Amino acid sequence: MKLFFRFIFFSISILILSNCARTGRPEGGPKDEDAPLFVTSKPPYETINFDKKEIELNFNEYIKLKDLNKQLIVSPPLKTPLLVTPQGSASKFLRLKILDTLTENTTYIINFGNAIEDNNEGNTLESFKYVFSTGNYIDSLTTTGNIKDAYLNEKPKNTNVLLYKIDSTFNDSIVFNKKPSYVTNTLDTSVFNLSNLKEGKYLMIALKETASDYLFNSREDKIGFYPDTISLPKDSIISKPIKLFKETQPYKFKRGKELTKGKIAFGYEGEVKDLQVKIISETPEDFKSISKFEIDKDTLNYWFKPFEADSLNFIISNEKVIDTFTVKLRKKNIDSLLLSSSISRILHFRDTFFIKGNNPLVTIDTSRIKITDKDTLNIPYSSYISKKENKIAIVFEKKPQQEYSLDILPEAIFDIFEQKNDTLSFNFTTKEIEDYGRITFSIENQTNENLIIELLEGKNKDKLIERRFTKDSNQMQFNLLEPKTYFLRAIIDSNNNNKWDTGNYLLKQQPERIIYYEEELKLRANYYLDGNVFIIKSSD
Repeated sequence: MKLFFRFIFFSISILILSNCARTGRPEGGPKDEDAPLFVTSKPPYETINFDKKEIELNFNEYIKLKDLNKQLIVSPPLKTPLLVTPQGSASKFLRLKILDTLTENTTYIINFGNAIEDNNEGNTLESFKYVFSTGNYIDSLTTTGNIKDAYLNEKPKNTNVLLYKIDSTFNDSIVFNKKPSYVTNTLDTSVFNLSNLKEGKYLMIALKETASDYLFNSREDKIGFYPDTISLPKDSIISKPIKLFKETQPYKFKRGKELTKGKIAFGYEGEVKDLQVKIISETPEDFKSISKFEIDKDTLNYWFKPFEADSLNFIISNEKVIDTFTVKLRKKNIDSLLLSSSISRILHFRDTFFIKGNNPLVTIDTSRIKITDKDTLNIPYSSYISKKENKIAIVFEKKPQQEYSLDILPEAIFDIFEQKNDTLSFNFTTKEIEDYGRITFSIENQTNENLIIELLEGKNKDKLIERRFTKDSNQMQFNLLEPKTYFLRAIIDSNNNNKWDTGNYLLKQQPERIIYYEEELKLRANYYLDGNVFIIKSSD
């Protein structure tokens, strides 16, 4: 009997121990929300007289790296990037191998940004950095500020901020060909912090780069520069934002290319002021040509009435810059004339009805075009051919809640190739006046300078609805607006050329100021947004 009880006791004990030994994730426990912690390093954090080629960083739990190439910043920059291991697997340590020769008496900051996170929950160790010095002390000065886009109403993220030591070797072109003395990145904000800096005078610039090589490429990068010399330790806080802008490139002719028979595209880059294309080949007496810029492209399209030739010679001039170019002619087919409407079904009161073509439109016979309303009454109209685009405007008095038909008989419209239209018919309607709204603003100009006031629409605030010019403080009213969200901005037109001018780093020219009205203008149908006041101050 004693043996039987001993057996039962032994069996129960084994079962209990077995259950206790089972592993698994506890159900219903609290989620781990703690970021990993940096524990130790070899050499230690803020080591002086640093002369090692390898650094080991230890953490209190398994970590992994995310977006290391975007997040890791070494300041001052190294010519050869750090080798960081392991990557792609979880570990409690990181090994950093230095493949470059370090500068003497310099404090280095290896900033991981937000690249380190724990392996299980992805909790981020924010703005983690490792600091050491090749000299006998750690530099400790700091400076902080923020970045803004000079043209867009947005906070630019992931922007590099660079400091260049002003010494006997310094010159303005240093940003094109030499790494900075210090660098940091705004990461997911528009705020920058530079730490562990040495006392002295510096040039500060911001770069929105494509290559992330800390060198300014004016064709690809946006740049911003602080107008005054940074003096440390005095300038620990930069009060004015650094404005990012894209420089206008100098004009350069690229090439001419035949696209279709009778159409040549001349490509260029940079700013054009008076771009002209002149044919210098011998041409027949009835030769015709038309040139027009392609919208939103650095291209001047050149159409001509074809004639027998293997190639054509041209002079392309832009002010004092003159190029000659030969275009070989190989295409066999002319683009057939295609006409379309500028609207779909609704003609808004702010819109003009355009007939758009793929080729330049040269003549219009209005006797073959008529507009009628829903009662089939003829509507008087006028027309004109656009000089900038391949389109014809049909202008008439629009009535509310009306239905219109635009009928175009054959041979009403001819293009440069003497191609004519077939029968066309377009039907469209207008809305009630009550379907629209109004926005009224009191503009208070405190700058004493010319203003360009622009009403914008669209997700990226990039669709221009209306533009006005003023130097005075006055009231502006925008009528017959569709129920949408609008934005208002003022451009300080300092040189009075009726357009926004970007900056230039070498000329130390800041971009013209743009001030956005802070609030979105959400407009409903049959609603008046009145009483708004837009104050344009003399400084940021």
